[in-house]
Amino acid sequence: MAGLELPARAIREQMSSALHLVVQTSRMPDGSRRVTHVTEVAGMESELVTLQDIFLFRQQSMSPELRVQGEFVATGIRPAIAERFGVTELWGERS
Repeated sequence: MAGLELPARAIREQMSSALHLVVQTSRMPDGSRRVTHVTEVAGMESELVTLQDIFLFRQQSMSPELRVQGEFVATGIRPAIAERFGVTELWGERS
């Protein structure tokens, strides 16, 4: 598709239909890298790609060795992709 001029909306639609999850890593204050977000690409709303965080890393403290301590927590949002992976029991049944 090199050299093909596509409108921004078409590119966003292709991305939102091709991607299901985005995993973001960040460098922590101690220099380590951690997964900080697992985000679902929910689709398009008007001109915008809609994202919703599923899991987040919450930094809680620093250890005596100056290492980041924290936990990976669920946001409580049940992702649409859960059914595709067969893990709906993690979020319970839809009401």
